[in-house]
Amino acid sequence: MPPFAALWRHVEACNNIASPAHLLPFRIAGRQVGWLGPDLARALAFFPRDVHFDRDGVTLAGRLRGEAACTAALERLATALAGRGHFVLRGEAFDVREAPDGPVLARLDRGALPAFGVISQGVHVNGFVRRPDGLHLWCGTRSRRKPVAPGKLDHLVAGGIPAGLSPVQCLVKEAEEEASLPPEIAARAVPAGRVSYVMATEEGLRRDVLHCFDLELPADVTPCPNDDEVERFDLLPAREVLARVAGTEEVKFNVNLVLIDFALRHGLLSLAPEEEARLRAGLDQVG
Repeated sequence: MPPFAALWRHVEACNNIASPAHLLPFRIAGRQVGWLGPDLARALAFFPRDVHFDRDGVTLAGRLRGEAACTAALERLATALAGRGHFVLRGEAFDVREAPDGPVLARLDRGALPAFGVISQGVHVNGFVRRPDGLHLWCGTRSRRKPVAPGKLDHLVAGGIPAGLSPVQCLVKEAEEEASLPPEIAARAVPAGRVSYVMATEEGLRRDVLHCFDLELPADVTPCPNDDEVERFDLLPAREVLARVAGTEEVKFNVNLVLIDFALRHGLLSLAPEEEARLRAGLDQVG
């Protein structure tokens, strides 16, 4: 069984910032939705029509009321800031919320989320098969052309939730696009909670919330790559996957956390009660 320290290192790696005290709060309509680094804050000072500074941080101008107006302002800002090299736009809008389950206040390009410290939400699906010798997991190998974690081990299905979609809607979409799984099979996935972390990166602050699902697949269903994001899928013993989590760097950084969560829920770890409790608490850090 993997020792606690070999698993906990992944929780620490994804939560590598003790406090955001050195960052400026970013607010929309009085609600804090993000955190800004000093470079981006200085750049935003050149847009006084849309952005105001006060003792509490940085806020969209009060004249901007409603989701549409705030979205339009963020689009203007993101386009200008991307042109100045602060980040790269990805052409995919994500919902901006104060809390993961809060109302949508605006939409922002996915590429700008870390720079603004805005919560990003995604789905991760543990595709598993019950066999006489134990649980097996379908794992994808990421394309070596991916900008993030190329060639690393990934889940059966995973992806960010675009603006306007629910986690389940995103899951069904991604299952078809990534693994050629039809909607009637993807819809069998069972919600299994969430994993979240706060991670300082070169791009800014990642505040990621991952909605976890378990999908038990029949033995005669074989996922097949349907786009250029996954090279192949392999059905691996769950304990082998956990050994890779514990002893290697072969698994995508945040997939490690979802796999640890899966192992905890399915009784695949032998840990002291206090170690298990610490892991469970460490796996959800975004309020």
